[in-house]
Amino acid sequence: MFDTLFTRTLEVSAHCDLPCGVYDPAQARIEAESVKAIIAKVADNDDPDFRTRAILIKEQRSELVKHHLWVLWTDYFKPPHFEKYPQLHTLVNEATKLAGATGTKGELDAAKADELLAKIDEIAEIFWETKKA
Repeated sequence: MFDTLFTRTLEVSAHCDLPCGVYDPAQARIEAESVKAIIAKVADNDDPDFRTRAILIKEQRSELVKHHLWVLWTDYFKPPHFEKYPQLHTLVNEATKLAGATGTKGELDAAKADELLAKIDEIAEIFWETKKA
């Protein structure tokens, strides 16, 4: 019993339950590209069953975009990153809103999907600069 009380512990951080240390904004981008492609497919299809299914998938993919961005924001980026890139908080906020209910999750607007992809690209640029440092 005493040996468990006095065992050394390590503090770790990760985007999942196993601290793999793998982070990449490409995960958010792939989901956002899927959202954009689904929006185009819905626009070209009049079948109500197909449209319903596609919209549900688009909403799920939009939620995954938000998830992947939040993982970067909360688990990867650290205070020194936010100091060096003060626009980072705003970029992540704007990107997650573009993937949310007023963006690609709630609308079938290809322009919103393009805006989302552009924001993800800006975040990715900062991400890769931090990896070089």
